[in-house]
Amino acid sequence: MDLYIEQFKALGDKTRLAILWLLNSVPGDLCVCEITDAIGESHCNVSRHLKILKEAKLVKEKKEGRWVYFGLMKPQERIQECLLQAMETIPAERFSRINERLKLRLSLRSGGRCVDGVKSDRWQQVIQFINGKEIKETRINAENP
Repeated sequence: MDLYIEQFKALGDKTRLAILWLLNSVPGDLCVCEITDAIGESHCNVSRHLKILKEAKLVKEKKEGRWVYFGLMKPQERIQECLLQAMETIPAERFSRINERLKLRLSLRSGGRCVDGVKSDRWQQVIQFINGKEIKETRINAENP
């Protein structure tokens, strides 16, 4: 019974829900760096949330050198299957911003693996480009109502 309570508690936080949604939306595992940059929270905060999800047996951890990857645990019981199915019903629009950021972050991979740490120079360039584009679009929309 305690495990079920831990799993439902883990799903009760918007950051953890976003992390699980991201992990459920991509094939394979995500590096902590990629999750951190996609969500836009501190590495420390994301690591803390991942620890809670791991303790609730919702995610698994795999270390490859200096990189730590997380993926969804294979459901051991029907309730876990149902939780993942329920997550799939959350409209993608709810996570569109972090999903877009994740796609951009994944484009920095080499050979399908993470090669850039949190807030790398290459990621900062991508973010500056995105922010510049958004500012430009806002100005255009303001000028042409």
